[in-house]
Amino acid sequence: MRVEPVSPEVVVRRLTDRVDADLAGAAPGRRWRVVLDGAPPTLPGDLAEALVDPLRARGHAVVVVAAADFLRPAGVRLEQGRTDPDALLDDALDDAALVREVLHPLGPDGDGTYLPALRDAARDRSARARRTAAPAGSVLLLHGGLLLGRRLPADLTVHLAVRPATLARLTPPQDAWRLAAEERYRTEADPEGTADVVVRVDDPRRPGWVVER
Repeated sequence: MRVEPVSPEVVVRRLTDRVDADLAGAAPGRRWRVVLDGAPPTLPGDLAEALVDPLRARGHAVVVVAAADFLRPAGVRLEQGRTDPDALLDDALDDAALVREVLHPLGPDGDGTYLPALRDAARDRSARARRTAAPAGSVLLLHGGLLLGRRLPADLTVHLAVRPATLARLTPPQDAWRLAAEERYRTEADPEGTADVVVRVDDPRRPGWVVER
């Protein structure tokens, strides 16, 4: 593996360039689905927000969706308790709803009308969001953790990688139970081996762009 030291600004610029080039080679009006995957301490949502303005400057409308807004009802995802790592990996995300309401509508055969959020997990009730039309040529930035290995349809997948020891250090004590889910995820989904782009963020101020795997 060869890792090229870069800056956070270079990561954003390279991802913007990649999406812009991909869309330039796609059918006119094609929407592009980007999955930004990483454990909570890697802040994939912050990367999504950092990409919004650069992509808009290239002429692309941007849709940002949080996977955390597509969790199953508490009665399903917390059936084994609030700190069960297997339930976090296997039962928390409503994969089918995410595909049905977001990824398929914004794909090549979709009508471009998507649901921004499905469920308010904190209140355990419907988010009551209305379907929204994404313009032709839009870029979807779907961010969250434990997303790869689920066969979610996407045009570009990005994984923010950290070493297990780094993740353990950055994870708050009350969330330490999540580490077993992350370890299982690394073993079963192999996000570093399957993502289109891997960025190492053990030190977020000095990320590493993985250029050979």
